[in-house]
Order: sequence, then C-alpha cells, then structure tokens
Amino acid sequence: MYDSLTLEHSSTVERAADELRRAMFAGELEPATPLREVGLAESLGVARSTVREALGLLIAEGLVIRVPNRGVAVADLDPEALADVFRARTVLEEAGVRAWPDAAEDLRAALRDSVEAYALLADQGAEPQQLTRAHIDVHRALAALTSSERLLGLVDALHGEIRLTLAHVDRVRANAHEQVAAHRDLMQLLEQGRTEDVVRSLREHLGGAQASLDAALHH
Repeated sequence: MYDSLTLEHSSTVERAADELRRAMFAGELEPATPLREVGLAESLGVARSTVREALGLLIAEGLVIRVPNRGVAVADLDPEALADVFRARTVLEEAGVRAWPDAAEDLRAALRDSVEAYALLADQGAEPQQLTRAHIDVHRALAALTSSERLLGLVDALHGEIRLTLAHVDRVRANAHEQVAAHRDLMQLLEQGRTEDVVRSLREHLGGAQASLDAALHH
C-alpha cells in the first residue's frame, strides 16, 4: 500500500509530513486510507515516533483524522458535510464579491495576482498540490475583499475540509486551464462592476465544483 512512498534517510518530522502530504495530493494515499505507523515507518525509513509526530502535524492541518477504535486515516468528507461546506463558501465568497466596489486597492491587486499565479502554474504543468493551493488562494483572495479576519478564518477552515477532495477532482478532470479561464472571466466581470453577474457566475462555478466533488466521493 505504501510502496510509492520514499524519503532520504536523514528525514526530519517535517520532511516525513511533506512526503505524506505529497502522496495524499498525488492520489497515492486516497481519502479514508488507513495510515499504519509500522508500515509507514518502514516505507519512509524512519522511526515510528517520527511517523507519529508527522501524523500529528497532518491531523492539525485537517488532512488526517483519528478514527475511533481504528487508528489514523486520510481525511474523508461525506456528501452532507460537503454540501454544508459549499453553502457556507457561497455566502462568504459572495460577501467578497459585493465588497469589491469599496475594497482597498491592495486587496483587489491581491485577487488579480492570485488569478495570474494560478494561470502560471497551470501553464507550467505544476503538481496537483500546487495547483490546488493556487486554486484555493484565488477563492481566499476573493473572500479577503471583505477585510474581515474572522471571515477569512472561516474560509480557511472550510478549505481545509475539502482541499484533499478538491485535489482529487483537479487531478481527475485535468482541466486547470479551463478553471483558470473561468476565474479570469469572474475577474473581468468584477473589473466591469457587474456585481450581480459575478454572483450568478460564482454560484454556477461553486455549484459545478460541488457536483464534481460529490461525484468523486461516490466514485
């Protein structure tokens, strides 16, 4: 199960966590996969205590969960929880859209930059983890237009719940360029001051993403 995991012998806890994180985003360790300390320690060439600490870091990030009476596993998300996440995302990101007209210029620039950074990674054929992070950064920058740190904290928590599933969908769809184009379209509508059109497009975009994630959960 863990044959694809490799690590230099001089590993630290952080590097062990990095390799596990990479394997999760690459689809080598799928949601709900059990993570056994002994097997992981053998594959990574490190002590069980190192694996235990690395798993602790990933639990704190929401990528790994403790399952009662079963140990530790890659985080999974049920369809009902997924729907709730997207309901919340829609409300929070629409708030960002409506804040655009009065938003500080540095926040507007950050949103523009995030879209172009995503485009650059797509052009470079970046790894799934990088593309997913860049994709999420665009939506975070949109919510950041509200200038609310508390709201951003909620956004980060929501993205933490879905980023592994989102990475799976991004990997399967392999349509990063289409996603970039969709985000550029949203950006153009914002620049034109067409707030209601942006809201409609955002709802369609998030609805499509939810449908894709839901399909992935039922795969």
